[in-house]
Amino acid sequence: MKLVTYRDGGGPRVGVQLADGIHDAGFDGDMVALIERWDDVRDAVTKRAESSPMLPGAVLEAPLRPRSLRDFLTFEGHLKNAMTNLGRPIASEWYTTPAYYKGMPDTVIGPDQEIAWPGYTEKLDHELELAIVIGKRGKDIPRERALEHVFGYTIWNDMSARDVQTRELPVGMGPAKAKDWDGSNVLGPCVATADEVDVNDLRLTVKVNGETWGGDTTARMHHRVEDLIAYASQAQTLYPGEVLGSGTATGGSGLELNRWLKPGDLIEMEAEGIGVLRNRVGRPGG
Repeated sequence: MKLVTYRDGGGPRVGVQLADGIHDAGFDGDMVALIERWDDVRDAVTKRAESSPMLPGAVLEAPLRPRSLRDFLTFEGHLKNAMTNLGRPIASEWYTTPAYYKGMPDTVIGPDQEIAWPGYTEKLDHELELAIVIGKRGKDIPRERALEHVFGYTIWNDMSARDVQTRELPVGMGPAKAKDWDGSNVLGPCVATADEVDVNDLRLTVKVNGETWGGDTTARMHHRVEDLIAYASQAQTLYPGEVLGSGTATGGSGLELNRWLKPGDLIEMEAEGIGVLRNRVGRPGG
C-alpha cells in the first residue's frame, strides 16, 4: 500500500494512493499515529480507501514528520566519488561501522514544495537516498530480525551546502549548517509499505531538468538495511515513525560530477515501487 499525507481544503489528512489518485484513509490522526496502530487499522484503512471517492484536489505534503532522522553512508561508489572531490580519504572504519549523523525533523518538506536556497551557500547540491521508516518498537534488534521492524520506505532528498560542508568537515563535528536549514530535507511522495518494495534490489535514479545525473541500486549498499537498524538500536529504543537514510546512491549528487544546482532547476528522484519526488530549487536567500 502507498500511504500519503495530503491537504484538500482543510488540515492535513492521511490518504491512500490508488491507481486513479488519492483516497482518504478514514483515519483521524497523522502518519506516525497510523504507523503506531497499523496492525489494528490496516483492514479498515484498506476498505475505506477502496470505497471512498477519489480526491481530485488533493495536494501532497511530506508523508510524515519523522520522530527522528538518522542518515548513514552505505554506497561505496558515492563515497569514493565524494571524498575525492572533497579532498579527503575514505576512513578504513567506514567498512566496518555504519556510522550516521542526526538531522532535524522540523526541516522536512514534501513533494512539489520549493527547496529554499540558504543565502550562505554558493554550491547547493541534492542527494538521492532511500529512507527506511520504522514501524515496530525495538531495542538491541538482532540483524536477522531487523526487517520485521520496517514499516515502509520513501525517498529522501538530503540537500547539502557543499562549500559550507568543506569548511565544517575538518572540525570533526556536524554536519551543521551544511545540512540544516528550513526545507533542507525532502521526503515523499508516499510511504510504500514494506511488502510493496524489494529493498534488496531497488533502483534509484535522479534527473535534473529531465537529464539523468545518476543513480544506483540498493543491491550495492555496503551496509544493508538490517545493519543500519541493528546498529542504531544498540542500547537505544527505536520507535514507530523514526527514519533512517541509506546515504546517497552512487551518482546521486552533483558533488560527484562537479555539477551544481541553479535557481529554478527541477529535481526528480525516482525509486521503484515508491514513485517520483519532484521539487524545484528556489533563489538564493529566497
